[in-house]
Amino acid sequence: MAAAVKELQRQLELRASELNKIQKDISKNHQVRRQYTIQQGENEMVIKELELLKEDANVFKLIGPVLVKQDLVEAKANVNKRIEYITGELRRLDGSLKSLEDQQGSKREEVLKLQQRLQSSKAKASA
Repeated sequence: MAAAVKELQRQLELRASELNKIQKDISKNHQVRRQYTIQQGENEMVIKELELLKEDANVFKLIGPVLVKQDLVEAKANVNKRIEYITGELRRLDGSLKSLEDQQGSKREEVLKLQQRLQSSKAKASA
């Protein structure tokens, strides 16, 4: 009976460790998503500012320590591509988050079942 209890404890520790890893992955996902959301907002502000400019306006792009003159149409295209990329990454992160949350739910159930089995095994062993 003691061997069965030890095996249940080992399984419980393993599942709890797996659950902890999933929770860390969810936290990391939220952190990355927050960064992309900030970048998306910044880029949307840039595109609004570029829309206010006249066609002959001078636009400069910061490349390292140097400002380089850039065509307005090219600048808008670059910012729009960045927004598309960020939007795609946010969608990917949402899908990943959904998957991680599903895994978290099933691992949580496994941990609870193992805890119940362990408690009942200990109760039987002490009786």
